[in-house]
Amino acid sequence: MLVRPANGQKVLWQEMLRHELLAAAENRGVVIVPVGSVEQHGPHCPQDVDISVPYHLAIETAATIGDVPVVVAPPVTYGFTHYNMGEIGTITLRLETFIDLLCDVSRGIWANGFRRIILLNGHGGNEQPTWAASVKLAEEDVWALALTYWNMAPEEMAAWSTSDAGEGIGHGGEWETSLQLALRPALVDMDRAVKDEWRTKFSPAVARYARFPERRREMEHGVMGDPFAASADKGRRLFDLLVERLTALCREYHAEEPPRYREFGTYCP
Repeated sequence: MLVRPANGQKVLWQEMLRHELLAAAENRGVVIVPVGSVEQHGPHCPQDVDISVPYHLAIETAATIGDVPVVVAPPVTYGFTHYNMGEIGTITLRLETFIDLLCDVSRGIWANGFRRIILLNGHGGNEQPTWAASVKLAEEDVWALALTYWNMAPEEMAAWSTSDAGEGIGHGGEWETSLQLALRPALVDMDRAVKDEWRTKFSPAVARYARFPERRREMEHGVMGDPFAASADKGRRLFDLLVERLTALCREYHAEEPPRYREFGTYCP
């Protein structure tokens, strides 16, 4: 999955020359690290849904922002998703391995002189581990902002939904399928789409706040939400809003200095 901006702009870290990276670092460049997962997304979507969205968001933002240097780091493709291992196609890292990987990647970017790092996550199982990595790094005064993309637009997703309102991003449902139809329609087979019903250990009332992490037992085909409510137009509308909000973040991040943990408390020198 190698995508480049349509305008030909060079934004991928691994394709940049030495002087280009040096210039970006010297100009307070923002580095976005797409973070995702390889796992099932129902019978109709490809295995790389969760990395494709943050990757496309990062590239579109870097290519359109103009006034701020934004570099897209090589994506962290594998994530923490053991609970999807009951479905074919899923590859997971151990929790400790995943956190260590994010920390080492962030330390490497920081060591190159970049002080504005965004870990842009697209997988639900990564949300808390990515935050944990950010907290772990902060103790070293290495700052990586943990951000899961759908948290940039929860109100709009609820308002624009025709089926999965209040259910967040889902899993191969209305919103993820819509984004794939907008970004990579050739990889979606809607003839194979299904809508699963929840199968939980607890009553519906209790299951709203008490669930086990095991996708195969929860849904027969691994689908959380309604893919039949998806559309390319809906996906494009959401994607464009996310790019707008990610662009605003990059501009503000570029203007601000990261915190310095050791300025306060017991870590004062």
